[in-house]
Amino acid sequence: MNQPITSKINNKGHLEVGGCDLVGLAAEFGTPLYVIDETTVRSRCREYKTAFKNRYDNSQVIYACKALCNTAIVKIMNNEGLGLDVSSGGELYTAKKANCNLNSVYFHGNNKSKKELEEAVEWGAGRIVVDNFDELRNLDEITKKLGKKIDILFRINPGIEAHTHEFIQTGRIDSKFGISKEKAAEAAGLTRKMTYVNYLGLHAHIGSQIFEVSPYLAEIEILGRLADQIRTETGLKTEEIDIGGGLGIDYSGADEAPSIDSFAERTVSHFIKTCKEFKLNDPKLILEPGRSVIGTAGVTVYTIGMVKDIPGVRKYAAVDGGMSDNPRPILYDAKYDALLANRARETKKEKVTIAGRFCESGDKLIKDIELPEVKVGDILAVFGTGAYNYSMASNYNRVGRPAMVLVNNGIPTLILKRESYDDLILNDVVI
Repeated sequence: MNQPITSKINNKGHLEVGGCDLVGLAAEFGTPLYVIDETTVRSRCREYKTAFKNRYDNSQVIYACKALCNTAIVKIMNNEGLGLDVSSGGELYTAKKANCNLNSVYFHGNNKSKKELEEAVEWGAGRIVVDNFDELRNLDEITKKLGKKIDILFRINPGIEAHTHEFIQTGRIDSKFGISKEKAAEAAGLTRKMTYVNYLGLHAHIGSQIFEVSPYLAEIEILGRLADQIRTETGLKTEEIDIGGGLGIDYSGADEAPSIDSFAERTVSHFIKTCKEFKLNDPKLILEPGRSVIGTAGVTVYTIGMVKDIPGVRKYAAVDGGMSDNPRPILYDAKYDALLANRARETKKEKVTIAGRFCESGDKLIKDIELPEVKVGDILAVFGTGAYNYSMASNYNRVGRPAMVLVNNGIPTLILKRESYDDLILNDVVI
């Protein structure tokens, strides 16, 4: 399913999410508008926790903040008992300002600055996932200066190529991320000489928008074998094994993603088997879903402002947003599904391309989608926009980023204000 679980068509023929009429939300808050269904978010959190905890009690689900990060969203994750995977000082600061439990924060990134590392240590981040030897040396220096201990995991490049877009493959050998398998024991051994840096475990992440479970099983095998090698060569025990995130979702209705429960069944079973094989003492199993928690909870609402029919070529319908609020189509050729929220029951009659408003020929949100005859003023709802839309949004053409509302039981709550012209020039220095 590529829509929020509360989606329905009401007696006006309008699309509702979270009990809120999207046509009404467009009128109240303006468009473009990000809409997040709270029920879907919380349901996905609970699905993950139940699926893994019921099979392996020593497990923890960590939300990947890069998918969508603001104070309201991280508060929900914290309230649902999920930890947080942050990739920058800004994401860490958001968690801090939202009064989240920082002890359950895992700080990632391939080039964390010394300032960010200092902040993580000072603010009490639970774990730092060390990506390379330079970072390990920096962390040793910083913890000595501050006189504070920090637990670390090493990010390992497992050399696995998941079948996904080249730009979102992260586990293959030719990657900017992680320490090579061959250097893992050496890296862990260095921590034995460090006063304040404590080796806790291993992490790997093989990519994003993955539909196959088999790459995760191969990853678990690799990490288990490395944990055994590290114990043999250094005497250090691996207490945590983090398999990352990356589980895909169905954006267009054409993809078949594994269910969270079936994903848990296969990964946990293989994890237990691997731990027994390498005589690991029940390490904590950690996973870091992002997209599969928040992706289908999001809908972006637009107003159609122009219809252009080129006979024998293509019919365009242009919306009041585009690549600045959703850069994924132009970056990854990402596919989306949509419908007219104000005429949700009407029969699809024509094939149109949904174009954005920005000064790029490639600014097309959806190519060749079947819709009722589109008209200026129609409200278009694009599904599956909870992940990597706002978080990758820009101010291209000096257009403000959209507002965001959280909907639940018929009540819309503004959780992100629309950027104004004054917001756009806030940091300009007039000379």
